[in-house]
Amino acid sequence: MHREEQQLRERGYSVIAGVDEAGRGPLAGPVVAGAVILPADYRNESIQDSKQLTNLQREQLFVEIKNSALSFAVGIVGWKQIDEMGILNAAKLAMRRAILKLDPAPDFILIDAVPVNIMEIPQKAIVKGDQKVLSIAAASIIAKVSRDHLMQDYHKKYPHYGFDQHMGYGTEIHLSAIKKHGPCKIHRMTFSPLKISIG
Repeated sequence: MHREEQQLRERGYSVIAGVDEAGRGPLAGPVVAGAVILPADYRNESIQDSKQLTNLQREQLFVEIKNSALSFAVGIVGWKQIDEMGILNAAKLAMRRAILKLDPAPDFILIDAVPVNIMEIPQKAIVKGDQKVLSIAAASIIAKVSRDHLMQDYHKKYPHYGFDQHMGYGTEIHLSAIKKHGPCKIHRMTFSPLKISIG
């Protein structure tokens, strides 16, 4: 998990950010990106791809990463912009927003899978980066937990849909609720089956 960062430090880079996003697949809510700069000597074998962790592990590591990182940031793009620009562009925008909030600014960016055009900062997109690179795995946890917290807040506003259980993904419970109540304000109307129901 440390190899990419180590190689970059050997090439003279010192402020290396890992970047990842959460929420490309759900039918509701925003897409959220995390960006994390970890200290050069930081080690934590518990940090993995957020999808491989339990809710409790993610919550505990979320606090640990925030306390240990040199800098971390979150970028959010809402459902309206997702419908307007498409989910891939929205995910890139969320990552860009997270990167621009980092202080200090990174001198190299490691991104999970998707390249993001941002200023003159060199970068590398790594397929399954959240499973291979420590800072990307840390960013995946920041993104996932931040998004889960937002969806739990939306659950209080729209309790019929069970957002606190499925976080907006197209589960059976969620699809049944949409069928019964129709979509709410935070649903992505360009996503199937919502697109079909309004077509």
